[in-house]
Amino acid sequence: MAENYDYDCLVIGAGPGGYVAAIRAAQLGLKTACVESRETLGGTCLNVGCIPSKALLHGSELFDEAAGGHFAKWGITAKPKLDLGVMMAEKDKAVGELTGGIEFLFKKNKVTWIKGHAAFEDAHSVKVGKDTVTAKDIVIATGSSVTPLPGVEVDNAAKRIVDSTGALELEEVPEHLVVIGGGVIGLELGSVWRRLGAKVTVIEFLDQLLPGMDADVRKEAGKIFKKQGMELMLSHKVTGAKATAKGVTLSVEKSAGGDEQTIKASHVLVSIGRQPNTEGLALDKIGIETNKRGQIEVGHDFRTKVDGVWAIGDCVPGPMLAHKAEDEGIACAENVAGETGIINHDVIPGVVYTMPEFADVGMTEADAKEAGHTVKVGKFPMMANSRAKANRDTDGFVKIIADAETDRVLGVHIVASLAGTMIAEAAVAMEFGATSEDIAYTCHAHPTHAEAVKEAAMAVTGKPIHM
Repeated sequence: MAENYDYDCLVIGAGPGGYVAAIRAAQLGLKTACVESRETLGGTCLNVGCIPSKALLHGSELFDEAAGGHFAKWGITAKPKLDLGVMMAEKDKAVGELTGGIEFLFKKNKVTWIKGHAAFEDAHSVKVGKDTVTAKDIVIATGSSVTPLPGVEVDNAAKRIVDSTGALELEEVPEHLVVIGGGVIGLELGSVWRRLGAKVTVIEFLDQLLPGMDADVRKEAGKIFKKQGMELMLSHKVTGAKATAKGVTLSVEKSAGGDEQTIKASHVLVSIGRQPNTEGLALDKIGIETNKRGQIEVGHDFRTKVDGVWAIGDCVPGPMLAHKAEDEGIACAENVAGETGIINHDVIPGVVYTMPEFADVGMTEADAKEAGHTVKVGKFPMMANSRAKANRDTDGFVKIIADAETDRVLGVHIVASLAGTMIAEAAVAMEFGATSEDIAYTCHAHPTHAEAVKEAAMAVTGKPIHM
């Protein structure tokens, strides 16, 4: 099929969007290659993001249950001793197994891995090192990288001021970790080190944690993390940081300016967001400009304005989530192959993998009202859920937002130890246009955390049973 080209489809980047797009394109009969500069496949997510952070979250949760009193509550006496090297090795093992798995899938599906950086020569050819590679269609899936903070220089090698990558490789538990940014990454990694014994201070520019999430969820997050021992400096900003071999001195002031103070820490994590990796692609050679956020604008089918060039994942508008990139990768590959690939961007769940977890899908209550909906809201506390009560694990709630006229579910927001798993039910329901009544009258197994979703749906019309 490649005719005068080396490949039918060339994917730039082997992260969750890129490797999935490449595999799907090959499954559909296209001669496919993927350009990736890392030594291993999987992009940020598998190598230095989603996977290693979840491994450390799990390990630190086990340690905290033993050291923090949950074991004792069940009559189990334990005095755990932390071997950080073993925990880190187990994390690395998980990463290796998964990245190696993708390499196996490439071979199985006959996807060629071209190692190096790609830069466009024209719409159908890229330069990788000294070689030129051509393709009928090229998919840009270059992901994103950490957003720098002026006045705070990250040096992962020195292990004092680190970004998310460096925070996964610390060789000691920080005495005092300052997390700059109260979003998903900062709270996840901050919670890892807090559970392992660090004092943690979170400095957030806004007046609440978790920007973009529902107001009730953000309020609950503040309560929970304070209860867990994190110091929260909301409505503050870091204006500078100086690292030495022994620690870091930070300059902090209120977000509006003024009241400058100095904070001393052993380590600092910079986690103020991520930015698209679009530099170095030589997009100017094919006439593509990025928007103000550095993203590549695409149509609903992921086509750029240049025929034969497509883009997906973190380098295009939308939430920077691995599963969003994966679904876009499948849809884009299907479009490249001449089929119809679709993704519903209104139903993409998001999860914060702390303990408890915070998960959402669809609109916040404020978003729904701003969009012109008259809403009705059902809320059910995990305190009233039988399984959560039995597990002595009752933080959080389920909140369902529905249109007051049609009863169609517009958004679901969950705070619970299993919120990331529970949100899948809500996503499926919303994908099929469910009403709150549909969920309320669907039988849920007892006793499960998921019953809280059913009860919240019943609460939309004011009739929960267990509250």
